[in-house]
Amino acid sequence: MKVLFVCLGNICRSPSAEGVFRALTACETDSAGTAGWHVGKPPYGPMLDAAKQRGYDFSDLRARQFVKQDFVDFDLIIGMDESNVSDIENLRPNGNQTPVRLLTDYAPEAGMDHVPDPYYTRDFSGALDLIEVCANGLVADIG
Repeated sequence: MKVLFVCLGNICRSPSAEGVFRALTACETDSAGTAGWHVGKPPYGPMLDAAKQRGYDFSDLRARQFVKQDFVDFDLIIGMDESNVSDIENLRPNGNQTPVRLLTDYAPEAGMDHVPDPYYTRDFSGALDLIEVCANGLVADIG
């Protein structure tokens, strides 16, 4: 199973989801952003710091932009919010059936319909709390 996590800039939420998920499973993972502002840059420093406090290190990741080929290369694409999902779907090639879901779909008990962007909210720990719950739900869902 190859899973791609997608957010807006690929410096906070999606690399965090990738980092948490890869700590839980041997599935192949990657992350991307719907915008290209941060291509080639590492995850956002405060997000890396919050993750390190929990034992995650994804400082090796570099931002990249979501591309149409991702629909072919991945078995499951996961957006952090509805805007991400909409941007992803706008690039879907005709006839492609790769599932696109929200990360929060995997933790309905959390009562959230999206992962708030800590770049704006500044709540890096809260974002990680939700990402961890959702990542565990995703692992349980895909077996």
